[in-house]
Amino acid sequence: MKLTPKGQATRQRILEGAAGYLRGTDPGAATLDDVLAVTRTSKGQLFHYFPGGKEELLLAVARHEADRVLTDQEPHLSALDSWESWWAWRDAVLQRYRAQGRHCPLGALMDQVSSTAGAREVVTELLDQWQRRVRDGVLTMQAKGLVSPGLDPAVVAGAFVAGIQGGVQVLRATGSTDQLQSVLDLLLDHLRTGPAPAGPDRAPDRQATPR
Repeated sequence: MKLTPKGQATRQRILEGAAGYLRGTDPGAATLDDVLAVTRTSKGQLFHYFPGGKEELLLAVARHEADRVLTDQEPHLSALDSWESWWAWRDAVLQRYRAQGRHCPLGALMDQVSSTAGAREVVTELLDQWQRRVRDGVLTMQAKGLVSPGLDPAVVAGAFVAGIQGGVQVLRATGSTDQLQSVLDLLLDHLRTGPAPAGPDRAPDRQATPR
């Protein structure tokens, strides 16, 4: 469905309003009437922009939240070109998930739309983009002679993404980011192993940030 600029703005308003509301509640418990009230939208208007109703809206919100996962890591994620930037990225990831706590908006949404057509693509695209940006950072560091050329950038990036996702699952279960912090620090230490020149751009010593 091709929308006019006004229609696109209306759809985006509904989407962002629903995302803000669902971020603070259980998507499974939210009703369509709840979303209509929060977004000040009529049922006819909502079905015009989201013909599949609540299921289609939740999937659109999941895509929106997936984009936020990466946006919240910027500008560090797209500029992993020094040890300082890697540590800044690590700190940004920890800060994001500490602020989020047990409630993971994207995880809760994906639980609701797991059987919906397109749900798998949302997760796959997010993980692919995430891993690609981390891989590019490893390649940049290798080109600068700061990371061992013997490391496989794709494997290292995959380990970072998988480690973060595992830490987030523990966070959802326990409310603690200790494991997330541990896996990030361990992987950064692994990335730093191997020949790298001494100098001002060599990895700084870091103490684990206390919770």
